[in-house]
Amino acid sequence: MPEFPAITHVALTVNDLDVSVPWYQRVFGSEPVLDEDTGPFRHVVFLLGGTLVGLHKFPGEPSGEKFSEFRPGLDHLAFGCASRAELEEWQQRLDGLGIQHGGIVDASYGSGLSFRDPDNIALEFFAPPG
Repeated sequence: MPEFPAITHVALTVNDLDVSVPWYQRVFGSEPVLDEDTGPFRHVVFLLGGTLVGLHKFPGEPSGEKFSEFRPGLDHLAFGCASRAELEEWQQRLDGLGIQHGGIVDASYGSGLSFRDPDNIALEFFAPPG
């Protein structure tokens, strides 16, 4: 049996690409590597390290629904930080961008900094303990 492969991409469905794309550009500090209408949906994709993060918009009016981790599916998407000091830098960056967050929360298994995108999708920066 081969080793289980790494995650190559994550796709998040959003209500409005005109709102979400600029928001993610500010957070990621980068431009998308792909903006394509596939027919069934349009997606805008960012490359972060070796992982693609795509924003998908399906045809029709936005649902207006906000994300909830209490429904089956995604709970949250976490981005790895090497240390708590790096996590503190991300907290400063979010503050500078005017993005609300829950502050750094320390636990025995690591430290996290939670925040949400315009569709309320739960995002986190996470650092291992130590």
